[in-house]
Amino acid sequence: MQIQTVFKAGNSDVVSLPKDLGFKFGDKVAVNKGLSNGTAFISKVDGDVDVSSITPEFINILDGINKRYSKALSELASK
Repeated sequence: MQIQTVFKAGNSDVVSLPKDLGFKFGDKVAVNKGLSNGTAFISKVDGDVDVSSITPEFINILDGINKRYSKALSELASK
């Protein structure tokens, strides 16, 4: 896990993504709000994928997995 700071760019609040996450300038991304306060999921979108089928229940499951296994996931992400 990497800690980033939200900063201002014009009228927007922005977070930069480290290069090692695999995102690059011009990539399309889907941003989904988690059910717990302050949680968001960012996924790269290839082409015109319809991400509207991601349900709140699915996000809730991912949110629970993230909470339960956050330490292990952080350690895996740092390797």
